[in-house]
Amino acid sequence: MAIEVIAATADRFDDVATMLGPKKDPDATTCWCLSHRLDATTNRQLVGPARGEYVRSLCGRDEGPGVLAYDDGEVCGWAAVAPRSELPFARSRKIPHVDDLPVWSVWCIRVRPGHRRQGISHHLLAGAVAYARSQGAPAVEGYPVDNRGEKVDLTLAFVGTRKLFEGAGFTKAADTQSVSGGFPRVLMRLSLLPEGG
Repeated sequence: MAIEVIAATADRFDDVATMLGPKKDPDATTCWCLSHRLDATTNRQLVGPARGEYVRSLCGRDEGPGVLAYDDGEVCGWAAVAPRSELPFARSRKIPHVDDLPVWSVWCIRVRPGHRRQGISHHLLAGAVAYARSQGAPAVEGYPVDNRGEKVDLTLAFVGTRKLFEGAGFTKAADTQSVSGGFPRVLMRLSLLPEGG
């Protein structure tokens, strides 16, 4: 299996739509991975096809909204990654700031049905880190559940697990007051600065 992870750019918007858009009704209001990217008011106001158009505009920026995984050319996964300062996490009362570094956040990892349990989430997280590094991020954070090996409901698994992040070299930097699927979320951090930097 040859997995390739590539930035979500304007020319890959159709693949972003495959991963995030509505499956049957193109006018349906689905998340489009905007629920944790937008403030609550904007998120509620943006409905139906306008959500997809907003994501299309994000794909056209210099910094894309995330990365896509491909298995032999077929899109099979998505990871959202962006500067924390652009996200509601910047103002979160439940997820603390460790320091003043302009960190990037990875908050959503999705793998298409039929491609799960093949390690694609590991490729996505590594690809998200590589993308953040290429954009000059000094560190990357994630806010996964600390499920201690217990099964996580698939609808809530998009935040990732502590084990997934530890496997990518992240370490726990702080507890949070956030919970997902009944499990506490922890703040995991990976420094991208040179040793001693």
